[in-house]
Amino acid sequence: MSFETGLSGLNSASKDLDVIGNNVANANVVGFKSAQAQFADVFASSLAGGSASEVGIGTKVTNVAQQFTQGNITVTNNPLDVAINGRGFFRMQTQAGAISYTRNGQFQFDNQGYIVNAQGQRLTGYGVDANGNIVQSSPAPIQTSFADIPPRTTTQFRVGMNLDSTQGPPSNPPSGANPFNPTDPTMYNFSTSGTVFDSLGNSHVLSMYFVNTGAGAWDVYSAVDGSMANANLGAGAGNPVPLTFNNLGQLTAGMPLNASLAVVTGAVTPLPFTLDFSGSTQFGSPFSVNTLTQDGYASGSLAGFSVADDGIIKGQYTNGQSRNLGQVVLTNFINPQGLNPVGDNQLNETSDSGLPVIGTAGTGTFGVLQSAAVEDSNVDLTEQLVNMITAQRDYQANAQTIKTEDAIMQTLVNLR
Repeated sequence: MSFETGLSGLNSASKDLDVIGNNVANANVVGFKSAQAQFADVFASSLAGGSASEVGIGTKVTNVAQQFTQGNITVTNNPLDVAINGRGFFRMQTQAGAISYTRNGQFQFDNQGYIVNAQGQRLTGYGVDANGNIVQSSPAPIQTSFADIPPRTTTQFRVGMNLDSTQGPPSNPPSGANPFNPTDPTMYNFSTSGTVFDSLGNSHVLSMYFVNTGAGAWDVYSAVDGSMANANLGAGAGNPVPLTFNNLGQLTAGMPLNASLAVVTGAVTPLPFTLDFSGSTQFGSPFSVNTLTQDGYASGSLAGFSVADDGIIKGQYTNGQSRNLGQVVLTNFINPQGLNPVGDNQLNETSDSGLPVIGTAGTGTFGVLQSAAVEDSNVDLTEQLVNMITAQRDYQANAQTIKTEDAIMQTLVNLR
């Protein structure tokens, strides 16, 4: 009987060393989770029932349990490297449709724009509609579009400024016999300009000239690309629109103005937009422009991308715009230790793990994501080396048990 007991000990110690050796071998594998061999004692069945004096017949391995503790986060230079900080797994799909799960967030693009791992499995998540809004339907492989984003025509132009109330009319004010000339600085007090975009994404310079016509009264002339004939702020091309202020310096003219520009680039013309001076003032301080905004932009090419902590993949474009390209989903299980490791850092769902719970990072019990970073293996080499020494001693001790039993048997055989 002692031979069997010692042999079971040797097998268990050997299994323990296998697990420890596997942990050590994977100490530098991204997303790897260390395992622990778990054991139980063994007793022989007896027809007479249990007995307080019954002696066990050894040990056995009951489970090799992975330890899903958090690994350290290491920063990388690849924006598609993604680390999970907290609970959850990336959901991967093969081209054949098979689903697996992993903590290894080392991703890249394939030649079709899918985000894949080193084995070609595709990262799944939510897609976007034509406007870049996340569509939270059934998770599917994330495919990124590398197409240029179309231009957007300017529809709103806003100017917030202060016109100096100490200024009187310019030295050469415009009149019917003296038409306004934007190249003559003696005909206006102040000027400013901004960029607007037509339907093809071409930029145009909208210039505005402010002429004091009396206390609290100003005329605004305009030109587009240097031509007054193509700019209309609502009073007809070449004609000014009035701005009036009360004795508190507040703007009283109705806003916004319905303006339009004529363009000759082949784009839609005229280009209608609203011009809004709301919030502008007339105080006794120097002229200043505090706000100058518009909502148009040119077309843009994808220049870079990043993954936010909620898993939304954002593309940055050469025109300064950003747009959602998709959102990574995470999956969790009631019993992660019930997942079946199948190699290549992949885990498969089993009946022991429970059904997958799908969600987005930062919600519920899911952790958050960090772009341009990976989660290191959670293997503690110091701990594993100490465990290795212990397992080695266990192996030696069980071998000694067999050796002693052999010596006893030899003694019995030699009795005369």
